[in-house]
Amino acid sequence: MLDAVLSMLMLAAIALAAGAFVLFRRGERKRPVLMLVLAAVMLVNLGIWTLPDAGGNTLAQNTQPQ
Repeated sequence: MLDAVLSMLMLAAIALAAGAFVLFRRGERKRPVLMLVLAAVMLVNLGIWTLPDAGGNTLAQNTQPQ
């Protein structure tokens, strides 16, 4: 279940970045910047959950039932 959530998080970050690019080309400035900030926060959160620690374990692996 967590794999699906992390996948949707990545897809949402990509969609936000693409939407920000489209809005930026239309001449808007404030909303695209906020969308890019949100996408960056989402990607950092994704990295926190998936990058291994010194022991080689990730937070995603630690939440899986044994």
